[in-house]
Amino acid sequence: MTQTTSLQYEAPWPVYALDWCKSAAPGQTLRPRSAFRLGIASLTEDYRNRIAIVGLQDERVLVEDDYTEYPDFVTLVEAQHGYPATRLHWQPSTANSFAWSQKAAAAELLATTGDALRVWEYSSDGPAAVSAYVGRQASGGGHKLTLKTALSGQSKVQNNNTGAPLTSFSWNEKSPSLIVTSSIDTTCTVWNIDTSTAITQLIAHDREVYDVAWLPGSTDIFVSVGADGSLRAFDLRSLEHSTILYETPAPKNVPPPSSSPSSSARPPTSPLLRIAFNPADSNYMSTFHMDGTDVQILDMRSPGQPVMELKAHRAQVNALGWSSTDSQLLATAGDDCQLLLWDLAPHTQAPAASPRNASTGLSSPRPDVKKRVLTDPMMAYTGAAEISSLAWSPHISSMTMNTGHTTAPGEWIAIAMGKSIKALKV
Repeated sequence: MTQTTSLQYEAPWPVYALDWCKSAAPGQTLRPRSAFRLGIASLTEDYRNRIAIVGLQDERVLVEDDYTEYPDFVTLVEAQHGYPATRLHWQPSTANSFAWSQKAAAAELLATTGDALRVWEYSSDGPAAVSAYVGRQASGGGHKLTLKTALSGQSKVQNNNTGAPLTSFSWNEKSPSLIVTSSIDTTCTVWNIDTSTAITQLIAHDREVYDVAWLPGSTDIFVSVGADGSLRAFDLRSLEHSTILYETPAPKNVPPPSSSPSSSARPPTSPLLRIAFNPADSNYMSTFHMDGTDVQILDMRSPGQPVMELKAHRAQVNALGWSSTDSQLLATAGDDCQLLLWDLAPHTQAPAASPRNASTGLSSPRPDVKKRVLTDPMMAYTGAAEISSLAWSPHISSMTMNTGHTTAPGEWIAIAMGKSIKALKV
C-alpha cells in the first residue's frame, strides 16, 4: 500500500478562483472524503461562468494505486455565476459553531466576488449520496448549491446604482458574519452577511483596490493593497485615518511627467496585487507586485520596507498562501509553472523577542531591520503550465477507511493550471 501524494482533476473550463474546504461537512468529520473538497470557479470571457464543488471520486484513491484510470476528483455540484468569480472562499471553520439567523444547520456557506458579493449555501445528503460507483460521476446525488444573497452596494465614488466590480474579499474567522470586500472604485466595504447589510464603506486607496485581508484574531483591523502601490491598514474603530505600512519604491529612470494635465502628478508605481497574513504570527504579511517575480515579506512592527524578499521565480508571481498550521510555510506560484514552498520560521522573530515596546504603536520603525533575501525554497514543484492560483488544505488528520487502510495526516496544496487542478501532499 502506498500513500498517494498527488491528486488530479480536469475541469470543463479554465479555472481561476480556487479554495479548499476549511472544515469537514457537518456530521461527517471522520470521513476522509469530506476533508477533500474544493470550490472552483471558471474564467471565461462571457456571462456564462460557473462555480463548482468537486470532491473525491472514491476514498481509496488516497492509498491505492489501481485507481489511476479514473479521475481522482469528480464534480459534486455546480451553479451559474455570470461574470467570472475574482475570489472564492469556503466559510471559516468557526462558521459551524456560529449562531446564524437563517442557515440550515447541515449547510455550509461559500462566498464569491465578481460584479457582487454572493453568498452560497451548499448542502449534501451525507455519506449515502457519495457512495458512487467507481467511474461514475457523483453528480446530482443530493448535493445542492444555492445562491443565498447577492450584495452590491451603492458606490461612494461612482454614480451608478449597481456598485463597481469587486476584486477580492476576506472572511473574518473570529466573527464569520463579517466579510470585507475590495473594489476597483477605490473602496473597501465591510458586510454583515447574516443580515445582508453593509456596515461601512470607505475610500481606501487612490486607485483600484486589488486585495484585502483581516488581521487574524481581529474583527476591527484589516489591510488592503492596490494599484497605487501601497499597503494600508484600517481600524473600524477609528476610520478617520489609515496607516500606510508600505509603499512601493518609485521606479528608477522614469521620464519627467508630461505637461498634459491628464497625466496626474503622481509618479507611476508598481501595483500590489495580493496580501496575506501569516496565521502563525500575524506580524508578518506577504505581498507581490504586478508583473513581479519576487515576493515581499513585511513586518507590521517595522513598516516601510520589506524584512524579507523571496527571489526564485523566473516569471511573474500569480498567487501565494500561508499554511494554516504553526509551520510558517508560505507557498508561491507563478507563470514559470513553479509552485515553491518557503520555510520562514528560521527567519522570523518570535513575537516575545521583539525589541519594540508594545505601546509604541504600528509606526515605530525597528532600528535593527535589515532586509534578508532568500533564494532557496525548501520544495519546488514544476507544473505542466502556468499556475494561476493555489489553495492550502487545513491540517487533515489521519483517518481509517472502510477498507482498513489508514491515510497519512498532513496538509495539501491545490494549484490551478488552465483547466487542470493538481492537489499535492506537502
